[in-house]
Amino acid sequence: MSDLSFRSHAPGYWPHEAMPQWREVRWQLRNRVDSLADLEARLKLSDIERAGVLLAGSKLAMSITPHFFNLIDRQDPECPIRRQVIPRIEEGWTAPEELTDPCGEDSHMPVPGLVHRYPDRVLFLVTDRCASYCRYCTRSRVVSGVGEQHLETQWEAAFKYLERTPQVRDVLLSGGDPLLFSDERLDRILTRLRAIPHIQFIRIGTRIPIFLPQRITPELCAVLKKHHPLFMSIHTNHPRELTAEAREALGLLAEAGIPLGNQSVLLRGVNDSVEVQKALVHKLLMCRVRPYYLYQCDLINGSSHLRTSVAEGIAIIDGLRGHTTGYAIPQFVIDGPGGGGKIPLNPQYIIDTAPGKVTLRNYEGEVFEYPDPVPMPATVLARLHAHGCQPQGG
Repeated sequence: MSDLSFRSHAPGYWPHEAMPQWREVRWQLRNRVDSLADLEARLKLSDIERAGVLLAGSKLAMSITPHFFNLIDRQDPECPIRRQVIPRIEEGWTAPEELTDPCGEDSHMPVPGLVHRYPDRVLFLVTDRCASYCRYCTRSRVVSGVGEQHLETQWEAAFKYLERTPQVRDVLLSGGDPLLFSDERLDRILTRLRAIPHIQFIRIGTRIPIFLPQRITPELCAVLKKHHPLFMSIHTNHPRELTAEAREALGLLAEAGIPLGNQSVLLRGVNDSVEVQKALVHKLLMCRVRPYYLYQCDLINGSSHLRTSVAEGIAIIDGLRGHTTGYAIPQFVIDGPGGGGKIPLNPQYIIDTAPGKVTLRNYEGEVFEYPDPVPMPATVLARLHAHGCQPQGG
């Protein structure tokens, strides 16, 4: 897993005759693998996968771009790319703790399509479609068009809510994937948001640079650049996903001045080791992307086969801390079930606290004592202020 090279896998499973069209977004979308027949023409499926594909038509659609499909190792039935996008029968098994809406988004919608959970920021669900569908999708209830619910976004009501809610300073566009929209439509949405004075910056959550890097063009970047400050969170789980094409796409975004962060989901059999995570974060930094969040997998219906223990996530962070640059270490978080928001988790570095002393351990397990300043009594502070003195640090 130490291979940090960036390779193109085209044409892979597709004939060489497809190469002239390979970089065309429409060709990639038209040629997505989205049926059992498509899969079986290219891979030998297990019975577990075949049953999962048949189930996918009523839960979460299967759709895989040629670019991403080429990353699958056809010799490895437990390939980490395969586990992310090919359905398995376990998706039909619902554990008692699992939820249809694990992050409680539906209960925090002042208007359909707009989630307002945190005081100063909102999540704007602008589409229910993605270039490919992750089998652990938090919004599997509404994305892809085959689930129990359908995403309803009331555009004008959402904009009006934002205009009359001055505490909102941060808008995250997500879905689905906003970058599936045309340049023109994205420009209209961003222009409307930029016309609201109290919205300070905008974020876009996307997996397009990984699933469909051909979509990242100089023309798109010119549109995005008009609306700074604009940030982008991409979604990458395994180092193999960072291809030569993905690196080129991320470079275009970085050159357009867009700060890039990565959000990963901790997944069993995909990235649940220090070795894989270290290779991933190092490749991300080489693509000018800062590892941002490592999520504990949400309690999505049918996701138990992909979830790890919380202890495994903490151990991974412990295995990174001190063994690579701080820029490479994401924050491990759990989205509080039912709408609690992101809760950060860290290894325990504080061993003990006492008046005037904190006992700490470092990444090697060595123990250190830090002399912790004792708060100055209020009576002493009052006397100092009366004499015009300001204590250091006050």
